Amino acid sequence: MRKVIVSGIALFVFLAANVFAQDAAPAATAAPAQSTAKKFYIYRDKDAGENHFIPSGWMGDVNDLKINTQSTESPFSGTTAIQITYTAKKSNNQGWAGVYWQSSQNNWGATQTGFDLSEFNKLVFMAKGKNGGEVISKIKVGGITQANNQPVSYPDTAAVEDGPIALTNDWKEYSVNLVGKNLTYINGGLSLVFNADQAKGEQTVYLDEIYFVKDPTLTAAPKSVELPFVVYLDASSLKNHFIASGWMPGTAGKDVKMDIACKDNPHSGDTCIKVEYKNVSGSRWAGVYWQNPAGNWGTVPNGGYNLAGATKLTFWARGETGNEMINEFKMGGMSSGDYPDSDSASTTPTQLTKDWKKYEIDLRGKDLSHVIGGFCWATNIDINNPDGIVFYIDDIQYEKE
Repeated sequence: MRKVIVSGIALFVFLAANVFAQDAAPAATAAPAQSTAKKFYIYRDKDAGENHFIPSGWMGDVNDLKINTQSTESPFSGTTAIQITYTAKKSNNQGWAGVYWQSSQNNWGATQTGFDLSEFNKLVFMAKGKNGGEVISKIKVGGITQANNQPVSYPDTAAVEDGPIALTNDWKEYSVNLVGKNLTYINGGLSLVFNADQAKGEQTVYLDEIYFVKDPTLTAAPKSVELPFVVYLDASSLKNHFIASGWMPGTAGKDVKMDIACKDNPHSGDTCIKVEYKNVSGSRWAGVYWQNPAGNWGTVPNGGYNLAGATKLTFWARGETGNEMINEFKMGGMSSGDYPDSDSASTTPTQLTKDWKKYEIDLRGKDLSHVIGGFCWATNIDINNPDGIVFYIDDIQYEKE
């Protein structure tokens, strides 16, 4: 028996591919291949006849990922396993990297080579870390529906995401619940994503025995999220949601420096978010949205979260001097695409203090059924020191009273 390979992550390159989910059937002219085996393998052993899908869809900081599909270092079964090393060097300045196992080489939806997996309801895989504590930030099935912000010809009919998970140094079984999902056409059999802040340095993980199966005892996963729902706790926290990817305006890269792993007097834990703003470009204002998925301004189907039940968004903030003015802290409000935020709420202009202070955004009566912009700050130079400002944010989360 021999094996196939796995690949890594990508975000803004991930955005270069801009791949996400959709629950509509593909515009196919011929029926997709129907699977009949009790276990439908993605990887069993290197070059095993049962293998399906190819780890060819690289995303994000692609140079940070190295994959060996025939590692002989203590495989779980057979003679080989998949070894993935993630250096977390942010080689493309994305802060993440990932890879899709696709039904054919580099197929981002242009070719109808996907599989009908509707007889299965669970993805199972074995995994371990080299030392223990290694983190896989996202595990995803399906979700290839767009490429370069355009609908693809043969989109996946589902997008199911799980994670993050922290591995041990022993083999352990993990699974993704697919009950109730439309699996009639799946081109993206598996996607793994790694985040540099969660990885906290180079890490090596191993995978083996990756397959789809029918579990008659499995029930649908709950759709509602648990509160409190964290946007940011610590840079490496597995509880974090949303990504600080929505920089505004287009010149913000010149005006803003943001460190989400700042160790300078965090409110709690080990890190906080440090923001430095200067009017270098002359635009006179700047801001950043925390989005899901990264770079989503409302164009990605099935993005965001249903945060119904939350009554407030809380966070802590402080200024370097105590004179910093923030025009608004905000959630929601992105409405430029077909899949916008369902509502928005914000603070009034706020002068920060030199000491940490807790702030709240009232969400009572708001429609939180589809939140893609989990958090945002925006300010301008006209109400601040013309030389710029420095401020800090920590412990951002949705709560219920």
